[in-house]
Amino acid sequence: MTLEAMRNRALNRANFISLEEYFDFAITYLHFMDDPTNIQAAIVCQNETSYRFYQYKEDGGHNITRPINNDLWLPEAQYVAHLGDFCNILNDLRNGNQPNLAHKNLVSKFIYTTQQTIGASLDSLEAARVNNARKLNGDIFEQFMRQLVQATGVECESGVIRVPIRDAAGTELVKVQYQHDMLISYDGDLKVIGSVKTSSKDRIDKIFIDKFLYSQLTGTDTPHIAVFLNDVQRGKATRGTATRPPSYKVASTFLSGKFKAYTIRLNPLDGVYYCDLRPNMTADPLLAPQIKSVDELFYGDLQRLLITAPPAPVEVEEGAELPADSDGTDSLISES
Repeated sequence: MTLEAMRNRALNRANFISLEEYFDFAITYLHFMDDPTNIQAAIVCQNETSYRFYQYKEDGGHNITRPINNDLWLPEAQYVAHLGDFCNILNDLRNGNQPNLAHKNLVSKFIYTTQQTIGASLDSLEAARVNNARKLNGDIFEQFMRQLVQATGVECESGVIRVPIRDAAGTELVKVQYQHDMLISYDGDLKVIGSVKTSSKDRIDKIFIDKFLYSQLTGTDTPHIAVFLNDVQRGKATRGTATRPPSYKVASTFLSGKFKAYTIRLNPLDGVYYCDLRPNMTADPLLAPQIKSVDELFYGDLQRLLITAPPAPVEVEEGAELPADSDGTDSLISES
């Protein structure tokens, strides 16, 4: 399949309705990229050598991809060889069995590789379409994570929750509405609220504040979790010369100061998961207990939260979206 055909396929969310479609796209893209004649260059990152950039040929406008973590990226042969092992993890969870611990590290690698094949294919778009493609890529990642959770036998949808606000006598006055990426339920009761983003950049404030406001409005402590793909982006490149090629670097988009401040002074989240962990997330004594690899979500945390969390006292409309002009409330008070 040509790069143009893959790019057009990635531009349509309807092409990712099932996990099989995600896996098929990944295999197709990996097959394309594993042929060195299909790319202009593979560029080693100068400040973190585990990352690579790939430059497309004319069919991709000579664009350079997002940074790819070579420690997580699976070549086609490995992806195909271990796809059955990854699916067995999901099947074991669905059947109530403990998945094979020897395959635990496949979770991050499969999620990362699968999603990055979509994002990297969209990197071949012309500059004028980059912003729309970025939002689309995020939507596809949200959809992917919901499907993975569903594949383990857990109820998970996007949608709107409506939090009733009552006066001292218990009379309902208004409903405050919030839209969320993942509403995870058990036996029909909402148990966990989740946010899914490709990066925490420009989003970390809202995730912490959502939990704080929800807790204040309901007087309960429904778990709030966040799943991120990574927190790196292309850094500023150094221009090349006649004798020296340009230098490409990565830059972190993780705002550790804000994360720590909100965790200490506002409220900690009940689980923060990454496919591609930054070094300070595992080394910093305050961050390390709060941030985990995404495999921990599937290897125990999700089931623990479902069992221990009380049912949320809210109404849930799965699949719903708030109108663009909504103020987030349904008033039950007559207004004149």
